[in-house]
Amino acid sequence: MKLLQTENQGLKQRLESTATELKAMRDIPKVAFAVSLGGDGLQKTTSGSKTLIFKDVLTNIGQAYNSETGVFTAPTRGVYYIRFTANAPTDFPMSAVLYKNNADIQLIAHEQESGAGSDTASNGATLLLEQGDRLSMQLWHNTQIWDNSNHHSTFSGFLLFPM
Repeated sequence: MKLLQTENQGLKQRLESTATELKAMRDIPKVAFAVSLGGDGLQKTTSGSKTLIFKDVLTNIGQAYNSETGVFTAPTRGVYYIRFTANAPTDFPMSAVLYKNNADIQLIAHEQESGAGSDTASNGATLLLEQGDRLSMQLWHNTQIWDNSNHHSTFSGFLLFPM
């Protein structure tokens, strides 16, 4: 009888531990977004940098991307995978620059003019973000970017795991 009670106590502890782990997994925020400049056509700046506002929302699980401001705000501290693509005619320089908290440049895609046609560039990385960190894409001074309903210029990311 004593052996059964000991085994029962061990099983009870394992069950409680498993229930705690499952609850913790359920409490992990679900964060994933994919957005496109969409049908806005050509965006160009010749007087300073410009924040790109990706209005065409394909996915916004967790509502961490704001389509009014173009800013993704990390809802929790963790490791995120962030990616973007940029497309533009080759008659003028193209850029897309990922900024963190409006100051720190994280990733860049840039192409010089090269004649007729169009160019596409992309970049991406895993980033450790603190809760409240803000990511935005900017168009550098004297550059352009282009998109239409086929989603050539995109910005996306998702939480890999919290820290």
